[in-house]
Amino acid sequence: MRHFLVSLFSLVLFTACGASNPITENITASPNLTQSYWQQHVDYTMEIDMNVKNHQYKGKQKLVYTNNSPDVLNRVYYHLYFNAFQPGSEMDVRSLTIKDPSPKISDRISKLQPNEIGYIKVNSLKQNGTAISYETVGTVLEVKLSQPIQPGEKVTFDMDFDAQVPIQIRRSGRDNAEGVALSMSQWYPKLAEYDDEGWHADPYIGREFHGVWGNFDVKLTIDKDYVVGGTGYLQGEPTKKSGKKTHHFLAPNVHDFTWAADPDFIHDTLQMPNGPMLHFYYKKDLEQEYLDNWKKLPAETAMLMDFFSENVGKYPYDQYSVIQGGDGGMEYAMCTLITGKRKYGSLLGVTAHELAHTWFQFLLASNETKHEWMDEGFTTYISTLAMNALKDDKNPNPLARTYKGYIGLANSGYEQPLTTHSDRYQFNQVYGAAAYNKGAVFLAQLGYVIGKDNLDKTIKSYFDNFSFKHPKPFDIIRTAERITDFELDWYFIDFAQTTNTIDYAVNAIETNTITLERIGLMPMPIDLSVTYVDGTTEEFYIPLQMMRGEKPTSATIIKDWAWAMPTYSFTTHKEVKSVEIDASQMMADVKRENNTLTIN
Repeated sequence: MRHFLVSLFSLVLFTACGASNPITENITASPNLTQSYWQQHVDYTMEIDMNVKNHQYKGKQKLVYTNNSPDVLNRVYYHLYFNAFQPGSEMDVRSLTIKDPSPKISDRISKLQPNEIGYIKVNSLKQNGTAISYETVGTVLEVKLSQPIQPGEKVTFDMDFDAQVPIQIRRSGRDNAEGVALSMSQWYPKLAEYDDEGWHADPYIGREFHGVWGNFDVKLTIDKDYVVGGTGYLQGEPTKKSGKKTHHFLAPNVHDFTWAADPDFIHDTLQMPNGPMLHFYYKKDLEQEYLDNWKKLPAETAMLMDFFSENVGKYPYDQYSVIQGGDGGMEYAMCTLITGKRKYGSLLGVTAHELAHTWFQFLLASNETKHEWMDEGFTTYISTLAMNALKDDKNPNPLARTYKGYIGLANSGYEQPLTTHSDRYQFNQVYGAAAYNKGAVFLAQLGYVIGKDNLDKTIKSYFDNFSFKHPKPFDIIRTAERITDFELDWYFIDFAQTTNTIDYAVNAIETNTITLERIGLMPMPIDLSVTYVDGTTEEFYIPLQMMRGEKPTSATIIKDWAWAMPTYSFTTHKEVKSVEIDASQMMADVKRENNTLTIN
């Protein structure tokens, strides 16, 4: 077991400020969406006073919530993420009891002292001016409303709260391993999302987030020597008073607000032609090697921004920030926090991955607590292609290592289906292989099924239809079906909802008759390469009957293969020497050793 997990871990790809015009897109259903689509909306106004000496802050929050649902809401819930960083929390206990705890957490939470823990304490909460009852339950605030919120109604919640920034352990915190003073993600009382599946008030146990689309107006008061960067457009110069500065940020049409601050940040910028202003924040006391790397980073970050905008959809904001902070790499609204003491290849790679998350999970805001593979996997797919293009590697299958990671998982006996909640994986490393590797293979292999050009069109259409919304897993498949007019529910069901595997074999060659066998339960169309005795070759394509169509191909198209039939035979016009199933290796066959057969 230990050997498997170590091997699997090595395969998982954890690659791992002026005012601007606000975004004014209306959140309306596209013509390709059903007219019943709706999503909630929230506007935050916050005033935060940070004490950098004791790492505590006081907050006032005015929250205007619009109930766009057809439902009457009797309760609301807030996330209080910082409460996870206390001995005895669910995150602490889970880390102490899971068989392969994250080394970033391990037993560290259990050892925190009172001045090192994190907390958010709600002191008062009013609904439309009337005090209401609430209870803090771990990382969730349960709120009983004084009056139900009717469909279409706007409600104002006013909250006073106190908080303390925990020692940096996971994602957020103070004084990280590289000495960054404040990495402030998931730091405020954050309203939970409500959708057609109900409330999503998940406790913060291991990873991933989900939020309500809206606008943020944040005034942050902090020591005057601190340089601040993150989400939102700075409104003019900070005002100064009593040794502090107040920074005023507006962030339109986002579902999160993150910031980082340090007195020793260098702040570089790069204005992209016809694109956003790129910001880079990193500590001036880094070793020269790392300082040089951060100076090299802006130009290639701009190239990555262009790649994603061209291949997924145009980046819609006027700025993006790459900030040294956090505990590795994590995406947020208009920014990412990444650790900065890296070789240049690692620094660029993690920037590529986190920047790609701007599209997959931030703009295409799937619920990553439930569908983690949609953000980690799709991001791994597109960032791998971006790095391949940036370095001009011309690798015909840049995702080969990702396929290997998934196939190792599928053959391990420890795989859980992609429908597994992100906190419910038996092993952290199985989560990683599923979310990053299998999620990426889901998209790459869809290109094998429908054709790469059709996949490219699908991704762009998916972005056009679902950006600034909350797409669900089947939305990507329905988009592909609209592009191709194929039936593709079988692909989604088998690959995302089960642990069924693909295993096809060349069963026999008899002169000019080839017999193939389906061993695994998952069906697929088949690309087949045939070499004849005379040395010539021919490519064949065997459509899958239940797909009701054929991908664009220059291969010879032969009769359909019905899934329930375990074998398939056909006759060629010449004597056959050898046969190979899927020479491209873009089909995730879990036993490639039986994919070829040669007659001696």
